[in-house]
Amino acid sequence: MEREQVVIVGAGPCGLSAALELQRIGIDPLLIEKENITHSIYLYPTYMQFFSTPELLEIGGYPFTTPSEKPTRLEALHYYRNVANRSKLRIRSYHTVTRMERTSGGTFLLQTADRFGHTKQVAAGKVVLATGYFDHPNMLGIPGEELPHVTHYYREAHPYAGMKVTIIGGNNSAIDAAMDLLRVGAEVTVVYRGDAYSPNIKPWVRPIFESMVAKGRIAMRFRSRVVRIREGRVTVLCDGAEDTIASDFVLALTGFRPDRRLLTETGAELDGEGNPVYDPDSMETTVPGLYIAGVAASGKDANEVFIETGRYHGVSIAKHIASSV
Repeated sequence: MEREQVVIVGAGPCGLSAALELQRIGIDPLLIEKENITHSIYLYPTYMQFFSTPELLEIGGYPFTTPSEKPTRLEALHYYRNVANRSKLRIRSYHTVTRMERTSGGTFLLQTADRFGHTKQVAAGKVVLATGYFDHPNMLGIPGEELPHVTHYYREAHPYAGMKVTIIGGNNSAIDAAMDLLRVGAEVTVVYRGDAYSPNIKPWVRPIFESMVAKGRIAMRFRSRVVRIREGRVTVLCDGAEDTIASDFVLALTGFRPDRRLLTETGAELDGEGNPVYDPDSMETTVPGLYIAGVAASGKDANEVFIETGRYHGVSIAKHIASSV
């Protein structure tokens, strides 16, 4: 069995940041990542541009240089990959932590499995959960959601050229996708349960989107929700009345949620809404030696913890661990 002083589960920006802060206090943590490094960013739309400026995405004191005011997904992947390489972080990619428990002696036992089903056990004195949330979309729970022309992930517009596409949702991901699809000649309908445009829409995108709606180039359905999906069409409920929209594809861009399984397996306490209970000064959960970082610390809306705030969780964790050594 392998033995580690600290194991970090997740090699996203916040997990990397925590690892860098631990290096500063003389700890060389092992990062276990079930996919590739910064997998959540990899899953972003191919040509996505961040809301944050470069300096708000920096970790470990490494400068994020770019000629653009807002960095792109590709630039972020390049930046975080280089930071990991330059700092010589120990990252075990494509290994999933399938189970975790805390022994009576306070040691954490992590069961891992690689892509081929080979298992391994790792013992750790302390564990930092920095798991993302992109693997767990908020399901609609409606008939037809499992059909092959329905997806909760949007990558790029080209596959939808000339197609009728219904987008479910009204936040940035939905608005960005709608604008992309318009450029490739898709016929776009956005179905949103809100009464008006979301206040979270990027300020430089919103006026252009509203203009496209006003000109009839994008169909915007407020106070509406999709209640059924079938081949070639969706059924929408608005103000008590049902309507049918022709759809070749459906993009259910309804957000994602964190996975609490590893927390609950070790006995970490959750509040009445299922959110983790932790000390905001140390990021330690109710289980001694078990910490959370990034969106793992978020509430129901995982988007409330961004890279620009979650990257500081590692500072608090490292300070607390250093004080207990």
